[in-house]
Amino acid sequence: MKYTSEKLENIYTALQTDPNSGLGGSEIIAIQKEKGLNKFDEEKKETALQKIVHHMRDFTTLILLAAAIIAFCSAMFAPDEGDGKSYTDAIVIFAIVVLNVTLAVRQEMGAEKALEALKRMNAQMTVVIRDGQKQTVDAAELVPGDIIVLEAGDMIPADARIIESVNLKVEEAVLTGESVSVEKDANAAVDDKAPLGDQFNMLFSGCLVTNGRARAVVSATGMNTEMGKIAGLLNNTKKVRTPLQKKMDKLCKLICIMALTSGAVLFLLQSLLTNISIWEKMLTAVALAVAAIPEGLPIVVTITLAYGVLTMAKKNAIIRKIPAVESLGSASVICSDKTGTLTMNKMTIKKVWCVNHEPVNTKDEFSHDERVMIEMMGLCSNASIGLQRDGAEGASAEKEVGDPTETAIIRLLRDKHIEKESLDSIHPRVHEIPFDSARKLMTTVHELEEEGRYLSITKGAFDRIPVDATTVCFDTAKKIHDSFADEALRVLAVAYKYYDKLPNNLDVDELERGLTFAGLVGMIDPPRPESIESVRIAKEAGIKTVMITGDHAATASAIAREIGILCEGEKVITGAELAEMTQEELTASVKECSVYARVTPEDKIRIVQAWQSHREIVAMTGDGVNDAPALKAADIGVAMGSGTDVSKNASDMILTDDNFASIVTAVAEGRRVYDNIRKVIISLIPSNISEILAMILGFIVWRATPFAAIQLLFINVVADGIPDLCMCKEPLEDEAMKRKPISKDKSVFAFGLGFRVIIVAILFTTLAMTGYFIGSHITIDGFEPSHEVGRTMAYVTLGWASVVNIINVRSFKKSIFTIGLMSNKLLTFGICLSLTLLAATAALPGIREIFHCVPLSINHWLIMAGLAVTPLIMIEIMKIYWRRKAT
Repeated sequence: MKYTSEKLENIYTALQTDPNSGLGGSEIIAIQKEKGLNKFDEEKKETALQKIVHHMRDFTTLILLAAAIIAFCSAMFAPDEGDGKSYTDAIVIFAIVVLNVTLAVRQEMGAEKALEALKRMNAQMTVVIRDGQKQTVDAAELVPGDIIVLEAGDMIPADARIIESVNLKVEEAVLTGESVSVEKDANAAVDDKAPLGDQFNMLFSGCLVTNGRARAVVSATGMNTEMGKIAGLLNNTKKVRTPLQKKMDKLCKLICIMALTSGAVLFLLQSLLTNISIWEKMLTAVALAVAAIPEGLPIVVTITLAYGVLTMAKKNAIIRKIPAVESLGSASVICSDKTGTLTMNKMTIKKVWCVNHEPVNTKDEFSHDERVMIEMMGLCSNASIGLQRDGAEGASAEKEVGDPTETAIIRLLRDKHIEKESLDSIHPRVHEIPFDSARKLMTTVHELEEEGRYLSITKGAFDRIPVDATTVCFDTAKKIHDSFADEALRVLAVAYKYYDKLPNNLDVDELERGLTFAGLVGMIDPPRPESIESVRIAKEAGIKTVMITGDHAATASAIAREIGILCEGEKVITGAELAEMTQEELTASVKECSVYARVTPEDKIRIVQAWQSHREIVAMTGDGVNDAPALKAADIGVAMGSGTDVSKNASDMILTDDNFASIVTAVAEGRRVYDNIRKVIISLIPSNISEILAMILGFIVWRATPFAAIQLLFINVVADGIPDLCMCKEPLEDEAMKRKPISKDKSVFAFGLGFRVIIVAILFTTLAMTGYFIGSHITIDGFEPSHEVGRTMAYVTLGWASVVNIINVRSFKKSIFTIGLMSNKLLTFGICLSLTLLAATAALPGIREIFHCVPLSINHWLIMAGLAVTPLIMIEIMKIYWRRKAT
């Protein structure tokens, strides 16, 4: 049934309801069983077990599990040596897997619980007529056929056909993107094919009543509403993996190949060159697999991202999924909705023109005539701004009730220290002709302080104000009107007439004829002050900001120019023009366009996908239902905290303060997190590569492996892991927000980091081999050389060198002497702790035996210390060269 054009009597019959008494209790239960509750379908949430399985399928985790199983089986079937330590390697590897998965699952479940709590706090109530009685019920219990009662300030709970209305206006910005309220009329004639914005006899779920009152019959609930249909688009929009997830996948595949290849090579060499048992070969292969895998990497990455989540939460950004932290930091394009995101979603008067005066900005001091003019506009308004008690603690918050254009007038009065309540008491209203869409005028009559005198005030569209068009005043007003319109200001005019006594006929013909023109005001939904600076910072960081809105092109262009989004030579495209373009044409021209106006939800997805086809990382911001599909299609969706549940559920991140500036803060935090993850990777990988090379080369040269499996585990997980965990608190580098975003095609080893990893890995291998050679071939202080002494020296040398190298990676270019050791006190403490633990595992009786270490002389320790600081000295020298080369 077409509810827009069908007669009300037929609608009542179809829905089996009565416009006066509504539905009965038994009917409601039956309809709810058939139609369901007035809620949107939600994606089926993953159970805790499903989340665990999801994270267990990670490449690095799978490799670790395989290594743990081999270690366990080898220990089980190998000959019993009676020392009770054969399961240590398997237990440690399993523990690492459990810890990593637990951290990731706990973070995701915590974010979901927080969102569920927000939903419960925001349950919507509505007034409904049932069994002939008005009742207040949960909006989720509404069914088609319910009769709802609405007034100014109410959120519309379901789609409905208006039965009767008085001065009804509805703001439909969340659905259409239009910030100006739409006039609604129960008797409006609407065509079957009319777009949503022109269906003047319908109300839509999620929209706000700004003026008047109404009674309506519910026509659709839940997923059948217009808002629900848009929510349904989300199920057809696939969420892409973040850049970090993709790069980590590639890195893990590389690690997998390294582990399998190196293990196979060593197993083959052992088979060809030795006669050791199969179990010893397996254990050695496991040791090499452990060496190939940076076991601490998943944990460190997870905790670094989790710390980024906590930091962003303190800065008004709630991250729904951990990988979204770095994804925003890599964003190269921000596609932003205009209304409520870049703008304040609050109509504001910017300019005032009074007859016989020049136009003035509202920030300027007003003359007497200008004050009188805005007082007349205030008298001829029904909006109000007052305090509303909010929350359990009884805090008061400002609440605006009424049409946005009228609240703009009241706000201007307050800015000029004029209270509407005082005006109304001094000049009480005695009559009103309400605004209607045909006249586009509103008239009120007020009693003046002078006895027996009255003032009639008419405000509305300039072209409908009935004044003499032949006067000089009118010509001037026309020019001022056009100049306001050129600035994308919405123009409102006001005129007046005095009466010595109240007329007998208070109709349109009497009150809206022979008026004296008073002046004009120009208003607009202004940009947030912080948006201008945020766009500038984003541009400096190499990020393109694109405005996508359902508003008119002229208004969008004016705002975009003021903010700095629309620059010389860039294009503005409307939804109609976009509809004529193929996806290939849009992709070819997308970089030339900065503003898209009058677009549909499907258009927004097309725009996001066009940018993604250029390998750009796209962030989409918004708060309305119409933003939700594109939020999900983007690399990262950013919803506003005051936005709809649909947009929040589709997003990766929610800004609790609705502040566009918080996006730039989140970008900076994302870049800090991404840089710190890169630092962790280039800290861990050289150690793993050197362990592989040392194991294979050591076996080829000396028929012995320089490390035991548990030694490699301790270096990878504990010695490197502790300070690398502290790396998550490393502050943002000065140049991070002055460089272009890292492309999604760029490896984590880009910009010379791969070369640096290779150099450090070769250096580590040389140091470990040198330590093993000294310990196994040179007598020092009476300590005879042996395989055990060589293994102990190789272990401590590589462990210390790897920990000291973390100091190097704190900055890619800056010297550690410039940064200072105490700029990250936690990291310095972590480094000292790791160095101490490594020494303890090699020196303390009862512990060193577990780690296959033997006692050493003081000179052994001095030699190991000297070898360990070598990377610090060499990298500092290389940084000097790199800085000079850059200049």
